[in-house]
Amino acid sequence: MSIQSNFIKSIMETDLETKKHSEIVTRFPPEPNGFLHIGHARAIVTNFELAKSFGGKTNLRFDDTNPSKEDDIFVQNIISDIRWLGYEPDGIYYASDYFEEMYARACILIKKGLAYVDESSPEEIKDMRGTTGTKGVESPYRNRPIEESMMLFQAMKDGKKEEGSCVLRAKIDMTSPNMNMRDPVIYRISFDHHHHRGNDWVIYPMYDFAHPIEDAIEGITHSLCSLEFEDHRPLYDWVVRETEMPKVPRQIEFG
Repeated sequence: MSIQSNFIKSIMETDLETKKHSEIVTRFPPEPNGFLHIGHARAIVTNFELAKSFGGKTNLRFDDTNPSKEDDIFVQNIISDIRWLGYEPDGIYYASDYFEEMYARACILIKKGLAYVDESSPEEIKDMRGTTGTKGVESPYRNRPIEESMMLFQAMKDGKKEEGSCVLRAKIDMTSPNMNMRDPVIYRISFDHHHHRGNDWVIYPMYDFAHPIEDAIEGITHSLCSLEFEDHRPLYDWVVRETEMPKVPRQIEFG
């Protein structure tokens, strides 16, 4: 199957010509919480065919950061469906295998004063974020000492905090017109059994924090996603930059 010229392919061509990248690496990152449907086929074909047209690679990565909804039965079916479509991933990965590095990167944010443990209730956090027409309100925990947030985050990791009692939030801009930048929650507590890591972890990264780090770890050059994630791109870039990832992927939205 050949991919005709389009804006994504043009970006990839330019990145290779300017030596920004030496090869193209894409990924298909489903959450293993259900069976694939026809809509997923488009993402699979787009990622695999674009990478193949440049002699590049495409990874299959299971975005398994939500233990309450995920199961190995979906993992095996997703692999089978991709092969049925005629594709073989260059690598099969699990986001949960990166939990150690994600935790370390979250600690970097805390030490830089860019993340804090918030003990507000979920309802209070929602109210403080405001709306698209009103500014957000800073949490009373926003300026707690760095050492205190580090201690509490460690306590969360050690299972010493109850589920729902606290979260880790990025410290960005509560007045931003982009709701995604208003101190988003980046870690929460869950004692659910994880399909791949068992009971190793009781804190889990949120999608907007985990996804850019996963891309950076794997050396993804072009992270393709649907248009609904356009407003998430500033947060994607912020996470990659402020967690000091050595490789910098680029998120590209398409409809």
